[in-house]
Amino acid sequence: MNIHFACTQCGRCCHGLRLTLSVDEAIAWAGNGDTVQILTEALPQSEGNADEESHAEYEKARSFPATSGEATIRIAAILVAFHPGPCPHLRPDMRCGNYSARPRICRIYPLESRPFTNLSVERKLCPPEAWALGHPPLMSGELIADPAGARIVGEHRRILIEDVPVVSATCTTLGISTAAFANEGLAVHTPEPSALVAALQTAKAASSHLPRAEQWAIVTNRRSTLAILESAGCQAELVTRGGNYLGSFPDEI
Repeated sequence: MNIHFACTQCGRCCHGLRLTLSVDEAIAWAGNGDTVQILTEALPQSEGNADEESHAEYEKARSFPATSGEATIRIAAILVAFHPGPCPHLRPDMRCGNYSARPRICRIYPLESRPFTNLSVERKLCPPEAWALGHPPLMSGELIADPAGARIVGEHRRILIEDVPVVSATCTTLGISTAAFANEGLAVHTPEPSALVAALQTAKAASSHLPRAEQWAIVTNRRSTLAILESAGCQAELVTRGGNYLGSFPDEI
């Protein structure tokens, strides 16, 4: 299916933000005193098959090795700009006051930032008129029809993977060692902006980043998942949904 799109400047995508950032973008954002969070999830070691090989390779590339109790796992950690209300750069006329320096994630919207995820118009915040057939083509089947958009999406994905060692070292520096169970939620860590900037800059300046299997606790808000994790030898904790845990399921407390 072909998808056409033109931004209507409604500003809906500039409210309630969790914008995925690269290390450099996070340093700039937090350097202004704005909140940058680290969202973490624990991935089981992939056993995969031929059909899932590409996806398994991506999951491995976006994560780093760790242990939880007796289990070997991988941790995916992403940097996000967080604003519960309007973006601090959003002007009253719904235009961006940081347009020339806006993060890549803003430049590619409404395209999907992650591979293996199909663009769904229904899941986007844009009004119906943004998708009119008379607008420029955005998607041609599963391919991005806009060359500039395709280039920026590629850069965004590549840089996030290249940043993994720096983000891993930053988690160690900041003492971050809890992650949500994959596909059930995300653990939320909110370091003080200047502390995050210092940790990122130190990690980025390091001459090498040897992977270290740090000990992590896996958090979940489901007793059934807690039992599974503990039976697998993981260090696991029960939490509730809130500011420190974005759960996809109701609490089982």
